[in-house]
Amino acid sequence: MDQQHPMTRMLGSLTTAAALAGALVLAGCASPQKAPATADVAVSRNAVENAVSAGAAELAPAEITVAREKMLRANQALAARDYKLARELAIQAQADAKLAQSKANSAKATAASNALNEDLRVLREEVERANSQPAPTTTPQ
Repeated sequence: MDQQHPMTRMLGSLTTAAALAGALVLAGCASPQKAPATADVAVSRNAVENAVSAGAAELAPAEITVAREKMLRANQALAARDYKLARELAIQAQADAKLAQSKANSAKATAASNALNEDLRVLREEVERANSQPAPTTTPQ
């Protein structure tokens, strides 16, 4: 008389599947083979693309250049089947790309803050100027 709710059975199956997938991922990462290195290179490529999309080429050129160089070297190591080096360079490229993206985002936020502060300054001047003028007088008719 084991009548579990269908959602409970489905959650149990999903939990088992997730545990199995996690074990497979851990097993794959345990040895520096082609698949983990290839995945790391792909992740670093994506991180560089994200940083460029965030404006890193203009706002953090040194950092994105370093990330691109490491990604290129990681691809070369992957082609040479030096999977350990490929993985290390890919991880470094990803970190450099994230730094470039963070710097780009920070520069954009600073520029937006500066623009807002300038708008506030102009508004304050207008309010002060309006408050310092005498009130218009009305004459009764």
